Amino acid sequence: MTQNQLIDKFQRVHNYLRVSLTDACNFRCQYCVASFGESHHPSPHLMSAEEIEGIVGIFAEMGIERVRFTGGEPLVRRDALDIFQRIGRLPLKLSLTTNGFNLEKFLSCFKEIGLRSINVSLDTLHPEKFLQITRIDGFNRVKNNIDTLLKMNFHVKLNVVVMNGFNNSELCDFVAWTQNVPIQIRFIEFMPFKGNAWEKEKVFSLKQMLEEIGTKFEFEKLHDHPNDTDKKYQVKGFMGSFGVISSVTEPFCSGCNRLRITADGKMKNCLFSQSETDLITAYRKGEDIRPLIKQTVEAKFAGFGGQELNSQMNNRSMISIGG
Repeated sequence: MTQNQLIDKFQRVHNYLRVSLTDACNFRCQYCVASFGESHHPSPHLMSAEEIEGIVGIFAEMGIERVRFTGGEPLVRRDALDIFQRIGRLPLKLSLTTNGFNLEKFLSCFKEIGLRSINVSLDTLHPEKFLQITRIDGFNRVKNNIDTLLKMNFHVKLNVVVMNGFNNSELCDFVAWTQNVPIQIRFIEFMPFKGNAWEKEKVFSLKQMLEEIGTKFEFEKLHDHPNDTDKKYQVKGFMGSFGVISSVTEPFCSGCNRLRITADGKMKNCLFSQSETDLITAYRKGEDIRPLIKQTVEAKFAGFGGQELNSQMNNRSMISIGG
């Protein structure tokens, strides 16, 4: 392994880091939050803006080229603007995953630091269903912010967690959205995390999604990059496209190039990994965290953190991991 590459024992090169800014969120989506009353780490346990800058800077020296800000909801963190500006000074390609509720406050900052790719989570096009799943009456605000992003020429991806019996009937409506705007819809198979009431019967598979969309649209397969998480498609003549993240039925672990840092400074080498490496304690002691980072990458399993994908997986809830 060279000084500026992070390679695991399966020869996967890791150049993509997802950094959770907070485990708090203003939405309470059932597939993400373990329970309505789930507690969050008090702020002293979270990485400070200075610590995030320092740790991300070390990852950049070790070969990380892309950083995605996640949460919780990253835009509810009070010093989020400071963090974006700090990381914006590093030679990295930046992106963000958000629920879209507070986006308008940050758009000028994103333009300034060159953050042009934004993933917005939106699981339904019906306001009443939006309220049901998020417990927030915010559909119109989120939809308006998405429209603003598109008008400002941001690269917009829409993350749609598809749950059988809840929103699987809306797939064609989402695809229709791609006709006249360059938006990329990403349908995500429902994945198991601590406390999210995952059941195999709730999974609407890649095969089922394509069959459902095929009842209304003729589409073609697009080229996928080896590190892509989604399988991409496009209806002929449409400006936008859609894809499916088939983590459950057709996983893509062999091309994984991603690492994660939780808001409380733990490193996870896989979304589903049971083990975590405590970077923040070592960093606060002034210790060199590079050996810890390398060891964690080298310990990565071939897939799913070495676990069977089921409701009994040993892991945090999604909100405390960072999407």
